[in-house]
Amino acid sequence: MSALGGSMIHWPPPTSVSPPPAADRRAGRWRRNLTFDKISLFVVFLGLPLALYITFVVSPLIQAVSYSFTDWSGFTPDFKTVGLANYVKILSDDTFLKAMFNNALLSVVVPLIIIVLSLALATLVTVGGATTGQIRGIKGAGFYRIISFFPYAIPAIATGIMWNLIFDPSSGLVNGILTGLGFSQFNSFPWLGNIRTAMPAMMFVIVWGFVGFYMVLFIAAIKGIPAEIFEAARIDGAGRLRTALSITIPLIRENVQTAYIYLGIMAMDAFVYAQALNPQGGPNNSTLTMSQELLTTAFNKGQFGVACAMGVVMGLMTVLFAVFVFTGNRISGGKDRITLA
Repeated sequence: MSALGGSMIHWPPPTSVSPPPAADRRAGRWRRNLTFDKISLFVVFLGLPLALYITFVVSPLIQAVSYSFTDWSGFTPDFKTVGLANYVKILSDDTFLKAMFNNALLSVVVPLIIIVLSLALATLVTVGGATTGQIRGIKGAGFYRIISFFPYAIPAIATGIMWNLIFDPSSGLVNGILTGLGFSQFNSFPWLGNIRTAMPAMMFVIVWGFVGFYMVLFIAAIKGIPAEIFEAARIDGAGRLRTALSITIPLIRENVQTAYIYLGIMAMDAFVYAQALNPQGGPNNSTLTMSQELLTTAFNKGQFGVACAMGVVMGLMTVLFAVFVFTGNRISGGKDRITLA
């Protein structure tokens, strides 16, 4: 240290301290902000649901996939690996292939009918009223909402048992009404025991049970569309049908897509309705579903390995169905295409 002109010079000069890296600063800030409230929030709303999901969804799924490659009977601790033999067996089994076809048919027809009817009813009770004045639904719209939703409030098994009695050949309400109207050919007609009517009858029961719920879902979506859009369409001269096709459906397209996926997943199972209406699969397995065949294979035949393979096939079909719906919606342009031209 020396003095020059009354000033002090230090040697060696002090070294400058470089600031910590940005990553270290962010980590320190994150640690300081990590309070007990935040930790408990993560544990309760993220950690606990994730643990439950892994325990009750992911783990059984992994077990089912692993068992599908074995000859496990379900009742003994011993089993051996058989590779893809179970998959080859079920994919060459005419009964299971028939069940796959029935589920595929249900997944195409039932969601389409339910969505079309639900959209039509939702449009009527929201914007299907008078063509002048305020945008509103038809007269008595609130009453129709309650009545249409009532079937969904009934448990599925109760719905199936009820319609099984209604379709009863000897004392069912359907044959009683038809024969009372003079249609004698329906006297003791087996709706659920005829190969031509068993599947349509089951589809009708499923549609009857779900239309009301999805109508309410679409009503909520349509209510979210600004009334000015419908008024502009009315001014341009668009009728009810054109408004529904060009305005309503494009703007609630995401809701329709979600509904179609949920209905397709339901139709891939349809176990409750099929079991309540036709426990044995109907005439010539015309209403047999994969879930029914899976249950029979596992508990009646004691072939849990084969049943697990059936479950894996069902899961893959469900995933492919969802991918197909998402891809179709993406290709067709989503909800951005609205035109009155």
